Amino acid sequence: MASQQRVVVVGGGLAAAGAVRSARESGFEGEVVVLAEEPRAPYERPPLSKGYLTGSDAASSVSPHDLRWYRRHEVDVRRGARAVALDPAAHTIDVEQRDGEDSTLAFDRLLLATGARARRFTGPGAGLRGVHVLRTLPDSTRLRTALRVGGRRVVVVGGGWIGLEAAAAARGYGNDVTVIVRGGEPLEAAVGAGLGAMFRGLHEQHGVEVRRGASVTALRGARGRVTSAVLSTGEEVPADLVLFGIGAVPNVELAASAGLHVDDGIVTDASLRTSADDVFAAGDVAAVWNPRLERHLRVEHWANAGASGAAAGRALALAPIAFDEVPYFFTDQYDLGMEYSGYGDLAADAEIVVRGDVPLTAASAADARREGIVFWLARDGRVVAGMNVNVWDVNPAVQRLIRSGRVVSRDELADSSVPLEALAGDAA
Repeated sequence: MASQQRVVVVGGGLAAAGAVRSARESGFEGEVVVLAEEPRAPYERPPLSKGYLTGSDAASSVSPHDLRWYRRHEVDVRRGARAVALDPAAHTIDVEQRDGEDSTLAFDRLLLATGARARRFTGPGAGLRGVHVLRTLPDSTRLRTALRVGGRRVVVVGGGWIGLEAAAAARGYGNDVTVIVRGGEPLEAAVGAGLGAMFRGLHEQHGVEVRRGASVTALRGARGRVTSAVLSTGEEVPADLVLFGIGAVPNVELAASAGLHVDDGIVTDASLRTSADDVFAAGDVAAVWNPRLERHLRVEHWANAGASGAAAGRALALAPIAFDEVPYFFTDQYDLGMEYSGYGDLAADAEIVVRGDVPLTAASAADARREGIVFWLARDGRVVAGMNVNVWDVNPAVQRLIRSGRVVSRDELADSSVPLEALAGDAA
């Protein structure tokens, strides 16, 4: 009987938190065990580079549920518990506890929500003090403590979302900031060169120096602390603190050692089921079959973790699911807030259409309001992605437009007098 069954969730992030909540809401009455490697309840990560890092939010802002919630819902959260071996055939998982009490758990169904870890710099000087990554709450706490001193020379390596959000936070504390971007523009891989230039212009307006077309080859220091970053161009940038935001690595080792199908993440079907019966995967680590792209897709963003975790919870409760959420992410930098929905792979070859005042060059950013919606229009006339900048309450309509697959014209997209709801085919 379901009330006599046990489900185990491996992970300490939003996907894990969403899964146990969804399993209970879906009627699962059996035993629920969460194995969280960090010594705290599962938490979400956006505040680590946003509100918590800037000092506007408390540490409690990262927790979807406190420990009392888990107790009320009879969820056994084992903090400091590391899953070290999984046997899908035997339906068992071996666990190491920080207190030294190791154990083997039997399960009926199991969710791997092991997430990803920050990719670290491994070159000369990597072990110097003052070198940071940003992935966990302790990472963010250490970085915030260092930035709050102010007046420091901060080098941010990487022009992605984490790097730019951290750069904005560093400037907010009154530090001198240099961002090192390997490519032509920040965020170019995510939103294209034009919008990447807009973000560069935004940061330059706030006093950030952006070095493009360069990478860090070594760090130099004195008395064990970093003093500069050496670039591939041969330049040396003074630094009191260096943050590496150079991507993340999915934590697939447990799955791989158990013989599960692993590629770029743990491979699942559209129901989040792995290559082993009764074992599911969700969140940053899961490469889920996407029928729109006709391939597996791994997404490292908050919304995907929450949505796929909730879907996995229903699967753990034996409800049928088909996960097909449109990827979504958001950012806050200075006075700019943005939401993006869509498929980056499809957007790469699409035409950019702007509704409103969103500049596509760094030079024009200074005079722009940065307020509008950007669409990516594929050659077949279908919208494959959309980004609203400092315009709110429109993302649901943008998502419906993407999902609808309706053919629209460039002129309709650019014309703010044409309601998005009409383009998406919503009933009047």
